[in-house]
Amino acid sequence: MALFRYKALSAAGESLDGQMEAASAEEVISRLQDQGHLPVEARRADAGGGSSLDTLFKSREFSSEQVLQFTQQLATLLGAGQPLDRALGILLELPESPQARRVVERVRESVRGGAPLSTALDQQHGMFSRLYVNLVRAGEAGGSLHESLRRLADYLERSAMLRARLINALVYPAILLSLVFGSVAFLMAVVVPQFQALFESMNVELPQYSRVVLEVSLFVRDWWWAILVAGIALAVWLATRFADPATRRAIDARLLSWRFPGELLARLDTARLARTLGTLVRNGVPLLTALNLARPVLSNRVLAEAVEAAAEEVKTGSGLGYALGRQKLFPRLAVHMVQVGEESGELDTMLLKVADTFDRESGDSLERLLAWSPPSSSSSPHWSASSCFRCCCPSTTSPTP
Repeated sequence: MALFRYKALSAAGESLDGQMEAASAEEVISRLQDQGHLPVEARRADAGGGSSLDTLFKSREFSSEQVLQFTQQLATLLGAGQPLDRALGILLELPESPQARRVVERVRESVRGGAPLSTALDQQHGMFSRLYVNLVRAGEAGGSLHESLRRLADYLERSAMLRARLINALVYPAILLSLVFGSVAFLMAVVVPQFQALFESMNVELPQYSRVVLEVSLFVRDWWWAILVAGIALAVWLATRFADPATRRAIDARLLSWRFPGELLARLDTARLARTLGTLVRNGVPLLTALNLARPVLSNRVLAEAVEAAAEEVKTGSGLGYALGRQKLFPRLAVHMVQVGEESGELDTMLLKVADTFDRESGDSLERLLAWSPPSSSSSPHWSASSCFRCCCPSTTSPTP
């Protein structure tokens, strides 16, 4: 399965622009036609095409936080005995965003027209993932829609918590690096060049590295705009290269080969995979279908390819634990726990335990990562003109006023 971007026209002439997970562009076109839309364009989301800026600045009608709130509230209302149409009518009044209200209104109108909730969600231009839609469809088939929504809400909430912990772990290093680079740029562009006239008036021979620092600072002062343009061009080039599937896979493979980041990424993706598979299997989704649906949740493409290879082995009759172990990429503890779950007939329960275990281990690793660089006033660098003078001209003494 891959993520495709599409453009289409609705029966009312409305322009639709969204994303959809499918096996091919032809499947996207077929699904759009089944929904009564006229397809205009369908292409892979990771393919180049100049739409990266549009994707970056375009706001979604339904954010991930709103999807979580919608799922939790709908599960609560259905669990309280409210009919689906009545529950959607109540949810229609809750969102503050008019775009979100339009999404709920479209879902409600589709349900009123006789469509199942899963079909109504699938028609919302990729705002609800295929995993989400298939979990809802499994709940409808099993007659326990509210229970499926509750489990789905728990899955989304845990995924959001893990993502938030990862972001929080990166916030302080990002701020620290920004301050360091900003301080160095200020020193090189403003402070150090002011010593040029002083050094010339002293008529002393500066050490080689001091002359290099002074020349670099003069270059930064005079050509800062060229450095800025080059930095932006480099960032755009790196973003373009990162969007290339082959380059992205090479980067993912290199990250996995490094010990600490590789182990952390493997734990994070193992937790995502196990929670997704456990939730799908518990809701009655066949294992092969669950593997195909779970593969896109992995952030590392090498691990995603390993899951795809494991799915092919499962298709030929191998056990899931054996197939994952053959890939030699997933933690051995996770593989053994999956094998135990298969042998005991409680695969879904064991998969969720794997997810809890590696969620906890990932959280501990992130906390250790934060502990490496705690903010401390005593250890923070202190910059001053005198220290800069000593750096640039260590062989001389500061002149007295």
